[in-house]
Amino acid sequence: MPKRGKKYRDSVKLIDRMAQYEPAEGVKLVREVAKADFDETIEAHIRLGVDPRRSDQQVRGAVVLPHGTGKTKTVLVFAMGEKAREAEQAGADYVGGEDMAEKIQGGWLDFDAAVATPDMMSVVGRLGRILGPRGLMPNPKAGTVTFDVAKAVNDIKAGKVEYRVDKSGIIHIPIGKASFEEEKLMSNLEVLADAIVKARPAAAKGTYVRSVALAPSMGPSVRLSPQLFVQMVVKK
Repeated sequence: MPKRGKKYRDSVKLIDRMAQYEPAEGVKLVREVAKADFDETIEAHIRLGVDPRRSDQQVRGAVVLPHGTGKTKTVLVFAMGEKAREAEQAGADYVGGEDMAEKIQGGWLDFDAAVATPDMMSVVGRLGRILGPRGLMPNPKAGTVTFDVAKAVNDIKAGKVEYRVDKSGIIHIPIGKASFEEEKLMSNLEVLADAIVKARPAAAKGTYVRSVALAPSMGPSVRLSPQLFVQMVVKK
């Protein structure tokens, strides 16, 4: 095991490792344990009671966090003609078709999110092996394969994030920065909880949300009560 730094060791002392914190208390604590010399990203790690190997138990989607993630995303749009102009007017950083596909095949990946109109998927489909593993492949379920490119670009710029359960049944997703006020992180967490709970597959049996933890980029995790996490939705 690598030796932890002094800041990390000091942060661990603030956490009861056996406790499952109430969400508001957990949000407050995770900001306190973010002691790095930069503005750390706060991530939520949610373990679900699903079998990712089964197609009917996949959990995937996108959610617009009301206060964003603290990072402005660079957006690439695959579109032509009028839709390309709409994308440019909406603030897309890069717009194109075959030219962009060739750049990507040549190793260019200087963007954070990709959107495509349905008629461009014959071009984008060839990039699956490059974009898929990096989470950059446009997908209808995430709202990134659409003719409404302006809305897609605006949503991403406003703080839209995609989530997908990994092979271990866990979702990893940013909810903001350590510099965010507690109220903003809580608001983002509530919206995320609502999306995750509503995305429960019909085939999932037993307890759906098994565990929830918040963690800064360089600090220890803070465990939340999964029951209270789910109740963030019920209260609304």
